Amino acid sequence: MGAIDINPIVFLYFLILLVPVFILNRYFGIRKNVKLAIAIGRMAVQMVLVGLFLQYLFDLNNAWVNIGYVLVMMCVASFSAMRSCKVRIRRSFFALLIGFAVPNFIVMLFFNYLLLNLPDIFDARYIIAVQGMLLGNSLNSVVLGYNQFYTSIQDDQKRYFQMLSLSCSRRETLKGYYKNALLVTLNPQIATIETLGLVTLPGMMTGQILGGTQPIIAIKYQIAIMLAILAVRYFSVLASLWLSSLRAFDEYDVLTLERRAKRNGAKGFLQKLRG
Repeated sequence: MGAIDINPIVFLYFLILLVPVFILNRYFGIRKNVKLAIAIGRMAVQMVLVGLFLQYLFDLNNAWVNIGYVLVMMCVASFSAMRSCKVRIRRSFFALLIGFAVPNFIVMLFFNYLLLNLPDIFDARYIIAVQGMLLGNSLNSVVLGYNQFYTSIQDDQKRYFQMLSLSCSRRETLKGYYKNALLVTLNPQIATIETLGLVTLPGMMTGQILGGTQPIIAIKYQIAIMLAILAVRYFSVLASLWLSSLRAFDEYDVLTLERRAKRNGAKGFLQKLRG
């Protein structure tokens, strides 16, 4: 038994729910109606195109194509994280890419091979779905941890140099900043895990139940994916910070940041990728 199909025309009924939103926005002087309408339209077009493309990938189900698609997802996530970070480090794109790729790929293999015991661990239906959930969650954590780590060093330069002057190594000096960055990413995850099942029913579990899966099986999947998300978020943040820190300090252990510059066109895009 699969999920009940939805008539595309029925989606138009949901637009009725947005009418009060647009009316109240106009009443309160919130000039976001045009932007909101454009965002909804873009979402619909993007999701339809992604759905068609995913159906093609599922039908093709070629391991190399699946891996290539996952790598593209990781590159997009790295570029998005780099753009969202308040602080720019030299060649940060590659540090973020490796920080995303290694933990995500290892956890995905662990999930598909050891947990699900799939005959084909690169099956499109599983590798793309699992990586999508892992990357989506680790992206937010990496941005939070990255900003916390480097802005703390910037704002706390006096203490940072004081510890260095007391013969502490860079590794010993940065330990506290690593701790704070990891705490920033861990606390929301702990709060989510604590309320899971009591306050919220996660999307993966809800989707499986709507698709006809028995609740107890859906719960097993949800617990497994939450543990996978916890691990990949933690190690993605740690790996990204460690790799970026290798180029973030000069020979005198001074934090060297790259100034943000406005770059336009293909040349600017390539310069961003070079980090």
